[in-house]
Amino acid sequence: MAKSLYVGNLPWSATEDQLTQKFSEHGKVVAARIVTDRESGRSRGFGFVEMDDADAAKAISAMNEYQWDGRAITVNEARPKTEQGDRSRRPSRY
Repeated sequence: MAKSLYVGNLPWSATEDQLTQKFSEHGKVVAARIVTDRESGRSRGFGFVEMDDADAAKAISAMNEYQWDGRAITVNEARPKTEQGDRSRRPSRY
């Protein structure tokens, strides 16, 4: 089974291929995705890496606080979307 990891504080220049490559050094990467802004298409500075359960813990310890282009990235187990809040239920500001 695969586990999803949150990767924060990514360099703006980071690509999904680079993300996959860096995490592949610590186990099998199932998928890697960098979250982008809907309007501009530019990176929002964070992403997700999906790895086999056995490799996820190794990747967290190896990559958390890893220096990538002068930035210390944050890596931890991603929380399910339900814990982050449902934006559709929030009142509009308008």
